[in-house]
Amino acid sequence: MSKIKYCILLCFCLFLASCGKEESVQDGTQVSVYYLNKEETKVIKEDYTLQSEGVEAQIEEMLEVLSAAPANLGYRAPISGNVTVLDYHMEESQLILKLDTYYKELSSTTEILTRAAIVRSFTQIEGVDWVVMQVRDEALTDALGSPVGAMSADMFIDNAGEEINAYEEVQLRLYFANETGDGLIEAVRSYVSYSSNISMERRVLEQLIAGPKNEELYPCINPQTKIIGTTVRDGICYVNLDETFLTQVYNVSAEVTIYSIVNSLVELPNVNKVQILINGEAEVDFRENISFTTMFERNLELVDSSRQQQDNQ
Repeated sequence: MSKIKYCILLCFCLFLASCGKEESVQDGTQVSVYYLNKEETKVIKEDYTLQSEGVEAQIEEMLEVLSAAPANLGYRAPISGNVTVLDYHMEESQLILKLDTYYKELSSTTEILTRAAIVRSFTQIEGVDWVVMQVRDEALTDALGSPVGAMSADMFIDNAGEEINAYEEVQLRLYFANETGDGLIEAVRSYVSYSSNISMERRVLEQLIAGPKNEELYPCINPQTKIIGTTVRDGICYVNLDETFLTQVYNVSAEVTIYSIVNSLVELPNVNKVQILINGEAEVDFRENISFTTMFERNLELVDSSRQQQDNQ
C-alpha cells in the first residue's frame, strides 16, 4: 500500500472514531436535576444526562443523583440529611416514594423546596407523570395537615434561580354542599398555608378535593380526583382534571359539584369564568346533563347566604 493511500485510510479511520466518540457523548436522556441552594431559600437546576434506559433503571439513577453530594458546594441534594427514601414503587404512571419519619422535621420552607426539587426531577422520566410521597406508610401532609396527594411538575412554578417566599397566610372562600346535597354553603377557610410555588387556583382545587373540616359542611368532589393542571387566560380559569372526577361518590347534585368548583375559583380576583376539562378534553358530559363545553360563571342561586361557615383547619 502506498504512503498516500495509507494516510488517507488512517485519516478516514480517525474520522470514524471521532464521530463515534461524539455520538457516545450525546447518548442518553437530557434532563435537569433540581437542587436546593445552601441557604435553602430557592431551587436550582443543573443539566444532566441519564445514561440508563427504561423507567425503573432511570428512577434508580435519578435516586442516586439526588442523593449524592453535588459538585457545586453551594448546592444541597434534596435527598440528603434527614431526607431518606426507604423504598419506592410504580403504580401505573405514579411513582410512590416512601420516606423516613425524619422528613417531618424539615421546616415548612425547606419541605416545600425539597418536594419541588424531587417532583420536578423525577417527572422528567418518561412514564413518570406523578409523584406520591409518603412518610413511612402515612400520606404526606403539608404544614397545616392537609393531604398533599399526587404531584405533577406543573404544580411547581419553575422559579429556579430566583428567591421565593415559601409560604404566605391567605384566606379562601370555598363552597361545599349542604346536608341534603342540593345546595351550597360558603365557607371561609382562614390562614391556609399557601406555597408561592403553587398557583392559587390549584390550591383552591386541592382544598375542595380534600373536603371540609366543619361537620356542618359536606364534600362534593370524588377525593381520588387528580388535578392535571390549571391555567388562567383572559379571566378564564381552565381546570384540567382526570376522569376520576366523573365518578360521583357523594350524594350531591351535578350542579352542586360543578358550582362548588366554579364559585370557589371565581372568588379569586383573576378569575371570572371557569372551563372544566377532562384529560384535556371539553367534549364531555357530566352525569349526562351538563356539558363541559360551557364556560361556567358564578351561580349564587344554589348558595344559602344565611349559613356562611368558618372552616379553619
